[in-house]
This record gives sequence, structure tokens and C-alpha cells, in this order.
Amino acid sequence: MSSTTRTGVHVPVAALAVVTAGVAAALHIGKLPPAVPALQAGLGIGLVEAGFLLSLVQLAGMTLGIFVGLAADTIGLRRSMISGLTLVSAASFLGGFVGISIHDKAQALPLLLVLRALEGFGFLLAVMPGPGLIRSVVPPSAEKAAMGLWGAYMPLGVALALLAGPVFIAWLDWPDWWLGLALLSLAAAAWVAWVVPGDSVRAHASSGIAEAWPKRLRETAGASGPWTLALAFAVYSSQWMAVIGFLPAIYVDAGVPASWTAALTAFAAATNIVGNVTGGRLLQRGVAPDRLLRLGFGVMALGGIAAFAQIGAPQGVLSLPPLLRYLAVCMFSLAGGMVPATLFMLGVRLAPGPSTVSTTIGFMQQASSLGQFVAPPFVAWIAHRAGGWQWTWVVTLACSLMGIALANRLSPALPRAGTA
Repeated sequence: MSSTTRTGVHVPVAALAVVTAGVAAALHIGKLPPAVPALQAGLGIGLVEAGFLLSLVQLAGMTLGIFVGLAADTIGLRRSMISGLTLVSAASFLGGFVGISIHDKAQALPLLLVLRALEGFGFLLAVMPGPGLIRSVVPPSAEKAAMGLWGAYMPLGVALALLAGPVFIAWLDWPDWWLGLALLSLAAAAWVAWVVPGDSVRAHASSGIAEAWPKRLRETAGASGPWTLALAFAVYSSQWMAVIGFLPAIYVDAGVPASWTAALTAFAAATNIVGNVTGGRLLQRGVAPDRLLRLGFGVMALGGIAAFAQIGAPQGVLSLPPLLRYLAVCMFSLAGGMVPATLFMLGVRLAPGPSTVSTTIGFMQQASSLGQFVAPPFVAWIAHRAGGWQWTWVVTLACSLMGIALANRLSPALPRAGTA
């Protein structure tokens, strides 16, 4: 199979197609924030209703993550990814047509909410098989570097959507933004179908799907590794989403011009990509995964304190200058990127067996979605009670300390997992 080279390691084209598919799916997660002003102007949707549109995409992951992982392991990884991208594209196409043909909020909003939930389900089907597919198409020498690339799919997709969305919507309108991203995800599905080898017949298939999936569920839920990885993913993604998600509001409160908020937020999110790729390279060079997790969570803790801690709040008499605080947010995001790169690699290694890799990743995604659903409202509640964002660092510090403790708990399991 043809391959390309990045950071000195040969990564097959099939693996790049899988990563591209993840980015294409993540674009649909990040496509809504830039469209909120257009939705408000065109349909009269309020902020609370827009909030539901934002959060509904997490509903599938929060409630069905492990079961979608089971489905991916059952129907085949490649087939699951293609099906998920197709479902996301279909829901986005329909959402675009709703925007073109229906201008009454009472009729359009319920349809958009249902379609947003379908996008969340399709997103899960598309991304759950990613680590397992990558492991199946890359040589062992490139696996860790490829996992670093895979770990960047979410921040890359969200950052691209935040940057391109406002320009595209201003040029055309939000329904065309929906239609354009549907075409992109369909193209990604076609590339996966073209270059990724077909699913092989699983050894457990002869025992019947009805007998296989309960066994895989019990194996995953009964093993300590998936639980530890899921909790670590939750405390990482919850604090990252809370900080990055509220950056525009933080900028507004700080008096930053609105024209800068999208670019600053997108850049802070994009630094997470650098962390993911760096994490993959460090793993490739033999850095211990638990050490990398402790480093990532430790720098996130320091970055959160530097970015938000103030003395003399709410005026912030003693705090870092705005530029340094923004750089601290970027360091928080960059260092945090090493965490998912490491966790995805460990999800493949610490799954109870080859047939439970997507189930384990699904469990991790379910915990991540729950954290992303709970943490932003909690941080917003603290900011509301405190009259500002100066206590956000307490949440990020608590999450980071928990992540370090979970990394220490992983340490005894790593040698037998063959992390070298």
C-alpha cells in the first residue's frame, strides 16, 4: 500500500484516509457555533435553543458510546466508519434543505434538533473504529505516530470549522454551510471505501452476534484498563471543552473586539493539534505513556492557573497581562493534546482483546461526552456566582490532579501491555 512520510515515519495512505474521515466528522461538531448568529437572524432561534442544538450532538456519545463501539466491532470497522460518515452527510443535507425551504422556527427547530441528534449518532459510528482501523493498516513501527495524528482529528475539525464557518456563512448562508460539509464528509467516506481494506471475518462471528456482543460488553466493563482510560479521557475533555468553548465569552467580558474572537479561539484550539502530533512522536521515541499523561495534565494545571487565577477579583488587581494569559491558554491546549494521543494508543493496547478495541474506545468516548456535557455548565455556573471567570482554574486544577492520579494508576498495567 502506498504511503507518505511525516516526522520521519512512514504512515500509509489508508491511515491518512481514516484520520481525514475523523476530521470530516468533527467538522460537523464544530459547524454550529459559527452559524448561531445566522440561525438567530434567519429563524429567530434564541440562545437557549441554540444551546440545545450545540449539546444534542453530545447526547448520542453520552448515552450510547459503548454500544456504538459494540456495533462497530460487530458490523466491521471500515463498514462502521463509512456508515457513520454517510449518516452524518444525510443529516447535514436534510438540515440544509430545512434551512432553505422552512423559515418558520416552530417547524424548523424540531427538525434541526432531530437531525442534530442523528449527526451525533453518525459521528460516533464514524470515529469509534478509528484507532482499531489505524492499528490494522499501519506497521508496528508507525502505530504510535499514527495514533498521534488520529488524536488531532477533533481539534483540527473544530478549528477548521471555527475559521471557515464565518467566512462561508457570510459569503452564502448557513444552509449552504450544512450542504457543503455534507459533501465533504461524503468525499471522506468515498476515500475510506477506496483505500482502506475491507473488513475481515472475525473469529468470533461463528458463535453468533447475539452471543458475541454480551461477552464483549462484559469483558470491557469488567476490565480495569478501560475504566481508567475512560475517566482520564473525561477529566481531559471536560476541562478542555469548558475552557475553549467559553473563550469567546471570556474575550467579550475582557473587551476583546468581536472580529478577533473567532481567530483567537480557533488558534487556541489548533495548538491542541500540535500537542497530539508531538505526543505521537514522543511515544514513538519511547517516552512512557504514564509519564506523558502526567506531563500533559501537569502543564494543563499550570496553564489553567496562569490563565484564570486573579487576586483582587473581580477586577483582577494582580493577574498576568492579557497576552500572557492567552499564551497560557494556548499552552493549556497544546500540552493537553498529548493526553488524547496517549489515551487512544492505550485504548488499543489495554482493550481486553482485539474484538473489544472499538468497544473500549466507545466507552472512552461515552465518558468524554458526559464530561463535555457536564463541565461547561458547571464552569458557567461558577462564573455566574463569582461574577467572572477567575475561579475557572479551580475546576481545571481538580481535573488535572485527577488525571495525574489516573496516570499513576495505569503505570502497573503498562509493561504487560507492550507499550514500548
